[in-house]
Amino acid sequence: MDLVSNDALFQEALTHFPGGVSSPVRAFRAVGGTPKFFRKASGAWFEDEDGRRFLDLCMSWGPLILGHARPEILAAVTESMNEGLTFGAPSRRELALARKIKTMVPFIEKMRFVSSGTEAVMSALRAARGFTGRDRILKFEGCYHGHSDGLLVKAGSGLVTFGAPTSAGVPKGIAELTSVVTLDDLDTLERTFSEMGSELAAAIIEPIPANNGLLLQRPEFLQRLRELTAKHGVVLIFDEVISGFRVAPGGAAERLGITPDLATYGKIIGGGMPVGLYGGRRDIMGVVAPDGPVYQAGTLSGNPVAMAAGLATLEQLTPAFYADLEAKAAAWAAAFATIPGLHCPRYGSLLWPLFQDGVRRSDAVKGEAIGSFNRLHKALLDQGVYLPPSGYEVAFLSGAHGEAELAHFKRAVAAAAPAFA
Repeated sequence: MDLVSNDALFQEALTHFPGGVSSPVRAFRAVGGTPKFFRKASGAWFEDEDGRRFLDLCMSWGPLILGHARPEILAAVTESMNEGLTFGAPSRRELALARKIKTMVPFIEKMRFVSSGTEAVMSALRAARGFTGRDRILKFEGCYHGHSDGLLVKAGSGLVTFGAPTSAGVPKGIAELTSVVTLDDLDTLERTFSEMGSELAAAIIEPIPANNGLLLQRPEFLQRLRELTAKHGVVLIFDEVISGFRVAPGGAAERLGITPDLATYGKIIGGGMPVGLYGGRRDIMGVVAPDGPVYQAGTLSGNPVAMAAGLATLEQLTPAFYADLEAKAAAWAAAFATIPGLHCPRYGSLLWPLFQDGVRRSDAVKGEAIGSFNRLHKALLDQGVYLPPSGYEVAFLSGAHGEAELAHFKRAVAAAAPAFA
């Protein structure tokens, strides 16, 4: 295939897509410059349409915990494709992946596969409402749970990048059914449950908030949330679309020692293919059709190719793999921190390069810290390192980030660092 320049591709893309992209943060508007159009990838590297190689610290926003084009996953996908791309009917591959997930996340008694994290969260909330007979939802400022209407209320991630705390097009009546509490604010949490605990169907939180920066919470805050939801009969939903299967076999729930009622997953369980999942307590999942009155369906739910990719991925996630990835991440965080003024909070293989320290709430992130990140993004891009194009997003490592990649990264950091001294 003939190479076509990134600039030319982006100019054409602007005629087809809003902002020239299929997801807002890809537009590079926060960091400046022209988005990279990638043509191929392998391991921890990919190549753009100008023929330049980049070390990838985004990893498709998290799914590629093993790296790009892992041979075991390609083989599993090829085998599945040879049997058919989609059936719109049950397949043995759904069962195989479900069995594997249950061995890694024991509190999931029943589950439903869907096609995205947004769909998983939307469906889990509907199940919680159907189970409790209540309408109101509680979410936390700085946590992002996809773009369904009821959750685009002071949402994070790309919306913060564009400076809009809410989205146009969300009906006021729907937004009013969502209450928002600030992270790391135990007093407000207590007051909210005291005043409206009997109205809440569900409380949803990223147990490791990683969509508006890595806003690591105090364990006592999350434990108290678990206690309050149990006391008031509120369904506690952990959104583990990012943290699930990344920080431990059982995700954040395992590492924190807190069991939610429902949890949502995506990214890694698809091995690079579109996927989502919600599941948990048998009695709550019992309200989902056809067993119960809560309707949810999807043409591509349980797609056999995605199931094959997900199973091939999870089979590689051994205790030794997690231990190795944890050690790698510590070394990469230390390399980031050699840049003057930069701190790098870390949880497992999630890294957040930020020119600010001790941030637990989204409203505490300073504009100048994001401005410094924007300069860093360009400086490292010039050195062949691709960071997520937003200072509010975390970086991801994979099993493919080895010693050679770390050496390349250290050279890039050394070249960029003087500009921040």
